[in-house]
Amino acid sequence: MTIKGIKNSLYQELNTLYNDDEIEAIFRYYIEIRLNILDSFLFNDDKIEFKTPHFEKDLSELKSGKPIQQVVGYAFFYDYFFKVNEHTLIPRPETEELIYLITEKYKNNLPLKIIDLGTGSGCIPITLNKLYPTANVQAIDISTEALKIAKENNENLKTDVKFIHQDLLEDFQLDYKYDLIISNPPYIRDLEKKEMHINVLQHEPHLALFVSNDDPLVFYKKVAQFGKLHLNNDGKIFCEINQYLGKETQEMFLRYYEHAILHKDISGNDRIIEIYN
Repeated sequence: MTIKGIKNSLYQELNTLYNDDEIEAIFRYYIEIRLNILDSFLFNDDKIEFKTPHFEKDLSELKSGKPIQQVVGYAFFYDYFFKVNEHTLIPRPETEELIYLITEKYKNNLPLKIIDLGTGSGCIPITLNKLYPTANVQAIDISTEALKIAKENNENLKTDVKFIHQDLLEDFQLDYKYDLIISNPPYIRDLEKKEMHINVLQHEPHLALFVSNDDPLVFYKKVAQFGKLHLNNDGKIFCEINQYLGKETQEMFLRYYEHAILHKDISGNDRIIEIYN
């Protein structure tokens, strides 16, 4: 099958699910990952035949709404490819902004001990371990299936993150105090589901996404309480947050800490909160 044939098929079959820009992004991702073709001059080629034994199956999965990252098995985050599946949240660009902010804050002051609360694919702690290779990095998650993927990514990317099976909502203590606590916990309220695409609702783990309308900050309260026990005196907490609940999240953290600073994402939405005493 030619690359142009693949492109035409994707546009014909996916136009009821995605707009043209989204299909173009899916096409480019597919060509680069599945066929390992990075030369954009070939993206409209209709002469060279490529072996595409997976294409019919892949197309069927894409038509069902399955995200392209799950179809090809990898998501690109920061500078690395992370293995993902239906048990892990697909890393978002907003989470990359969280990493960028941390690197801005820790240019010269190396965080020695780091923990990620609710790690999923492990993209946050593994990326930080790449950036700060001498740091002691740990991560927890409630999902054993997600931790399997995180450990594979840890091995594939040759990092040394320690993963712990733990429910953040349970009362627990660890032996360490940390210079940096990070969390991208579930924060989307049930009432916001109507805004979401089918590929998220039907194919990504609800455990990693949604919270009740009645207590949408439940995980952030646990992060705050964890920090009171485990954050070093000059340490910081960074969390990705619900853009609609920035002020509420800030007010909650200010009950525990002296400072809670909101940072906006590239779209101008409240997206990250930085907490410290």
